[in-house]
Amino acid sequence: MAYNSKLADRVRAFLETKSKVKFEERKMFGGLAFMVQGKMCVNVSNNNLMCRFDSGLQAEVSKRKGFRTMIMKGRIYNGYCYVNEDGYNTQTDFEYWINLCLNFNDKAHASKNKKNKHTTTNEVA
Repeated sequence: MAYNSKLADRVRAFLETKSKVKFEERKMFGGLAFMVQGKMCVNVSNNNLMCRFDSGLQAEVSKRKGFRTMIMKGRIYNGYCYVNEDGYNTQTDFEYWINLCLNFNDKAHASKNKKNKHTTTNEVA
């Protein structure tokens, strides 16, 4: 599955505005993942954002425009969702989703480290 490069550029540009946020880009889940502190923060998959957030906010977040529950191999993943263009079309909505992911990142657990040959590192001073 391809990913929307303009949406990826938008995510990258927003992350670059955040002071002290260091991120890497990796091809994952059929798209482009933005890794913060070695953890998947947000992913661009096709024309969707795939967001990782505090699962305690699932009920609240699920009411937002563009939200779709993440289901893989028949399993529902609370704390993850897809957001279609209707949900991130405005800058305010876009920033909501990315900030939601960033706010959870410090609490998120990292998966086992695996080297990926498709990694790009971006550091913002």
